[in-house]
Amino acid sequence: MMEQVPTSVLSAEQCHLGEGPTYDATTDTAWWFDIREGKLFEAQLGSGSVRIHALGRMASALGRIDAERQLIVAEDGLYIRKLADGAMTLFCPLEADNPATRSNDCRVHQSGTFWIGTMGKKAEPKAGAIYALHRGKISTLFPGISIPNSICFSPDGATGYFTDTPRAMLYAVPLNPATGLPRGEPEVLLRHSGIGGLDGSVCDADGQIWNACWGASRVDVYSPQGERLRSIGVPAKQASCPAFVGPDLSRLLVTSAWQDMDAAARAADPQAGCTFLLEASARGRAEPDVKLA
Repeated sequence: MMEQVPTSVLSAEQCHLGEGPTYDATTDTAWWFDIREGKLFEAQLGSGSVRIHALGRMASALGRIDAERQLIVAEDGLYIRKLADGAMTLFCPLEADNPATRSNDCRVHQSGTFWIGTMGKKAEPKAGAIYALHRGKISTLFPGISIPNSICFSPDGATGYFTDTPRAMLYAVPLNPATGLPRGEPEVLLRHSGIGGLDGSVCDADGQIWNACWGASRVDVYSPQGERLRSIGVPAKQASCPAFVGPDLSRLLVTSAWQDMDAAARAADPQAGCTFLLEASARGRAEPDVKLA
């Protein structure tokens, strides 16, 4: 059964490919990206004001370093961005010698290690990978990934999740909670079937996995054992990624996209690309800061 919860539009700016939402609880600010258009969105939730920053390159995710800086994951590397003026400085390159790829799904582990997914700009098979930025150094975790998504972590930091969307399987991998690095091989937690595909995910305080189901106008909630517990409607077909927001982290921000839609499909999906707030009664968790050293 599809559950409908009170839903509002946080931003009516229709993203070509909305992705990478995160929330800074210290400033009550939500951030997300339009990957294809090279835009970073900044929303003050208390006032509802939204600002759009042009980045000049494709980017898909960020991690908070401290009150003054963010780490932006872009198509050619990782950049330190100053909040005061938006100035960006290259921290380290990533696949900068491969113009056919870009960044995609990413998330920060409780230890401060940043998992980063890359993929082909045309979703070429096995053109991407999942990396870990651990204490300033990048290592490859899982090569040969086509569309990395659903990167998230259990509340105790001992399990990491990810998917390669075309494979329609969500994987669980045991981690060292102190480092966020694998200490075992990935195993299949669940196999997706039916309409849509596994896209971005986030774990709540109870270890449940909230997954945006691309192409199905919903967010699915799974238990740590892979059982589907809830399906919550989203007013756009291509929901892409969720994040917990608000002072008590009980609301769900969901990005969406109009990518690959023709005129008829967009007319049938008039809110495609909008960014939504769902009153989902979640028990969310705050996003940790990324550690560079």
